[in-house]
Amino acid sequence: MSTPLSKIRNFSIVAHIDHGKSTLSDRLIQETGGLTKREMTEQVLDNMEIERERGITIKAQTVRLDYKARDGETYVLNLMDTPGHVDFAYEVSRSLAACEGSILVVDSSQGVEAQTLANVYQAIDNNHEIVPVLNKIDLPAAEPERVRQQIEDVIGIDASDAVLCSAKTGEGIAEVLEAVITRLPPPKGDRDAPLKALLVDAWYDPYLGVVVLVRVLDGVLKAGMKVRMMNAGVTHQIDRIGVFKPKQTEVPELGPGEIGYITAQIKQVADAAVGDTITDEKRQTATALPGFRVAQSVVFCGLFPVDAADFEDLRAAIGRLRLNDASFTYEMETSAALGFGFRCGFLGLLHLEIIQERLSREFDLDLIATAPSVVYKIGLNDGSEMELHNPADLPDPVKIATIAEPWIKATILTPDEYLGSVIKLCQDRRGEQRELSYVGSRALVVYDLPLNEVVFDFYDRLKSVSKGYASFDYAIEGYRVGNLVKMSILVNAEPVDALSMLVHADRAEARGRGMVEKMKDLISPHMFQIPIQAAIGGRIIARETVRALRKDVTAKCYGGDMSRKRKLLDKQKAGKKRMRQFGKVEIPQEAFIAALKMDAD
Repeated sequence: MSTPLSKIRNFSIVAHIDHGKSTLSDRLIQETGGLTKREMTEQVLDNMEIERERGITIKAQTVRLDYKARDGETYVLNLMDTPGHVDFAYEVSRSLAACEGSILVVDSSQGVEAQTLANVYQAIDNNHEIVPVLNKIDLPAAEPERVRQQIEDVIGIDASDAVLCSAKTGEGIAEVLEAVITRLPPPKGDRDAPLKALLVDAWYDPYLGVVVLVRVLDGVLKAGMKVRMMNAGVTHQIDRIGVFKPKQTEVPELGPGEIGYITAQIKQVADAAVGDTITDEKRQTATALPGFRVAQSVVFCGLFPVDAADFEDLRAAIGRLRLNDASFTYEMETSAALGFGFRCGFLGLLHLEIIQERLSREFDLDLIATAPSVVYKIGLNDGSEMELHNPADLPDPVKIATIAEPWIKATILTPDEYLGSVIKLCQDRRGEQRELSYVGSRALVVYDLPLNEVVFDFYDRLKSVSKGYASFDYAIEGYRVGNLVKMSILVNAEPVDALSMLVHADRAEARGRGMVEKMKDLISPHMFQIPIQAAIGGRIIARETVRALRKDVTAKCYGGDMSRKRKLLDKQKAGKKRMRQFGKVEIPQEAFIAALKMDAD
């Protein structure tokens, strides 16, 4: 018999990056005896090596804890630890849909940050009950009273009974658990109704196949049942049912309000679409759940192997990563300069960086990534519209009526003394200010910015102008038509497709000049002169020349008539001209990488 509804609490932990979510999860697992002291490690739920190394959470993780409360009753707590970074907001939205309440963790020395706001508003949109927890009270810089006031002023939720704790020392952890039981609502559900369960997540296990994380709303899930995925329209037979404690533990059934996993011999993660509704094949539920928005790729870039012979290894590696990360997309592409590779779509720059690092680390691949670009909407003269992922594929300008680019609403929290630098940075990136208000001693700036200007290095620049104190969060707002042009880089009159990009007409010249100056230093001299040009259509906007290596052909002429030397020099000149006509310019791989990393300023 599954646990009665009144004894279940489903909650997620939301917070800004580095405010102590994963450490708090560790303490809760330890306090409830989920793992013995010997089995405990730092960040139990961050099981990817890259998560531990960077100290960030990438995948939302679930754990079921049995807690004996002060009233003598035993409760089942289903905890979801969620990522804090803006790129993984999609993971957060899925976790929140499976819970009734949230613990809002705020660092009592730092206070409310941009991502705290974004995640807590997402929780409020899901009708969550919220328990504020002020973490890190053991720090000398902790100011719980100030932060309490800040939560009320900025977020607008009552923080008078916020729980004070230190996830590092374990102080106040018992109070957090009691608050979860007394202040968060139990789930609702009907055991006798037809089965209705939400597919929250799916990942690939080499031994079990696809493992599916489910939240049961009505009915009961049992092993051996035939279930139907309503959106996909496929039927599977359940092999095993279990829960994470945090180790996988098999159970006979999952009742209403419970969160656990099932395996059903599903071969690919793509067959278990996140947000689908699972129901009984024989006794189906009348209506499917609303599900989630499909994750939209925001940033695109090409990934190519440094050694063309590694292409098949790259194909296999990307296929395996895709099994566990349904939010990243890819398709094959070829480039004259770089050979065969893949055009990949990501949720943001950190997501791109993580995927790249996992490919090189877990599969030992050397990769080149082209400049990150966004999806443009091209309006053609015949009234049709197309999406452009790669600037090199831009149609003939004569056929184009409009080019629209995606814009974002960016929320930046920064200490007052860096406000000027932050505003200048946003203005330089074609930003439009929406609002400016104060949260205590910090400024809250809201800007509309073109995503094209943000994907290059906006985040890095923001951190450097604010000495690391500014926090940044964004949401896609929609498309706007802009005065955009395609800038090509020509090396020895040959266009290099991997370096072409769409830029705003006002900034094209500066961008082009910076690019050719950089390329001049990176391409080594050949036996002939190499012109490097930036062009918009047929108009050259910047040029640099790599000087030729020169052999002294007149060295053997001692004195004598000048015409003899002239003849030798003219012969050399004609040879160089012919060489330049047929010679291939070797562009080293480092030149591509360095040119793409170029600071846009």
